[in-house]
Amino acid sequence: MATVRALYVYPVKSCGAIALDRAQIGLEGFEWDRHWMVADEAGRFVTQRQYAAMARIVPAFVDDGVRLTMEGMSEALHLPFAPRGGEARVPASVWDDNFEALDEGDRAAQWFTQAIGVPVRLLRFAHDVTRFASRKWTNGEDAPTQFADGFPILVTSEASLAELNARLVAKGAPPVPMTRFRPNIVVGDVGEAFEEDFIDTLAIESASGGAEIVLRFVKPCSRCPITTIDQKTGERDAQWPAEPLDTLAVFRADPRVDGGLTFGQNAMVVAGAGERLAVGAHAQWEYRFDE
Repeated sequence: MATVRALYVYPVKSCGAIALDRAQIGLEGFEWDRHWMVADEAGRFVTQRQYAAMARIVPAFVDDGVRLTMEGMSEALHLPFAPRGGEARVPASVWDDNFEALDEGDRAAQWFTQAIGVPVRLLRFAHDVTRFASRKWTNGEDAPTQFADGFPILVTSEASLAELNARLVAKGAPPVPMTRFRPNIVVGDVGEAFEEDFIDTLAIESASGGAEIVLRFVKPCSRCPITTIDQKTGERDAQWPAEPLDTLAVFRADPRVDGGLTFGQNAMVVAGAGERLAVGAHAQWEYRFDE
């Protein structure tokens, strides 16, 4: 039986993670996950792909919102859970999706501009906007998400990381932590490495004893250069700047995503929205049997 080993939420897209003992899940994923996004002046999302220093922006939940800090910044930035009211509605885009978002104002823009070193704005996902994951991968079903790259939840497994790290160490490269892959849920005891490639659904017990939380795995996650960035320092290893992508290229090119290097599975929530899950929770999976 699989076990939930870790839970992570990323309040601001492509900034630091918050590790949780418990998390509430909805159809859009974890509460507050990718609820804010840094964008250029045209509303186009920016990430660690362009500005690796974003990894050094550290979020923390406080009573009424999220507090952001970064070494070298003289002040923290506070983002209240509740919108202030009167925010400007502005165009926003993530990949090929175009929609409206709320601009968090000049102070937030100035803070992120100083932190990253280029003019940017901070956007909040609007409560009356619905953005759906690609129906190509969800078999036509609606899977709402906020500012995530494409899907509500990302699941990775300890066994797969262990296999990857064994290959890295065998070539003399340092192992990498799971944080490089920015998952929401890390599971252990799933069996063989990369067994998640063949899982259809993962059912996780609710922390409150309510309905099971059921995730359907819908798309292998193609990995990008963010995996090469140390999520604490915002830097790449001087000796191994392309790892772990170079090692993944040897055995994880997936024709289902046009040869992308995959690690982990994107998932949608098919049951248990509104429930909470906890580290240590038991989970069971069902395999996918393709005809």
